Amino acid sequence: MEWHVTDAESLAIIDSEIENHVFSPAEYEIVRRVIYSTADFEYKSLIRFSERALQAGAAALAARTTIVVDVPMVQVGIAYEIQNTFANPVYCSMDALTRPQKEKTRAAWGIETLAKRYPEGIFVVGQAQTALAALVDLIEAEEIRPALIIATPVGFVNVDGAKGRLQDSLVPHITIDSRKGNAVVAAAIVDGLVDLAWQAYGQDGNRGS
Repeated sequence: MEWHVTDAESLAIIDSEIENHVFSPAEYEIVRRVIYSTADFEYKSLIRFSERALQAGAAALAARTTIVVDVPMVQVGIAYEIQNTFANPVYCSMDALTRPQKEKTRAAWGIETLAKRYPEGIFVVGQAQTALAALVDLIEAEEIRPALIIATPVGFVNVDGAKGRLQDSLVPHITIDSRKGNAVVAAAIVDGLVDLAWQAYGQDGNRGS
């Protein structure tokens, strides 16, 4: 993100209120981005990182791996950072051409279609818990092997089951251990990860247009 003095002041306030934590520096950068975007300090205790999730995600971004998101709000939220760094292709499940189906939601069918097209992509599920369930089904069927899944959908029905199955998989992931979550949280995680990856891998000559 482009920093303004008020951003720095806000992050300083977050740092002073959080004080002690057990996150690595990279993980903490993600956590403070989420809190900055939501003004909700509870996320400090809700965000879960799988082993090597940030390393795998950063490497995939640097390799310009395709990013698949569930809803337009996530796509819009990450567009600026992506376009001005690694310029990864970004596709939204709601834009995927699928045949009408009653068994699954539009987001679930769309993300399933795109997942089969980009089986090693980065997947960001910020809103549609049905999309997350569809991804987990494909992982368990060994049809896809994502580089990273970021899953923060709000939900009351089966979302914990889908997250638990994701956590049991070997796929690198970042999730919220709660019913809470939304597309804003997902976009904040992606933006923080993009900035970390750009610091590690980016060069001025590689900056996207």
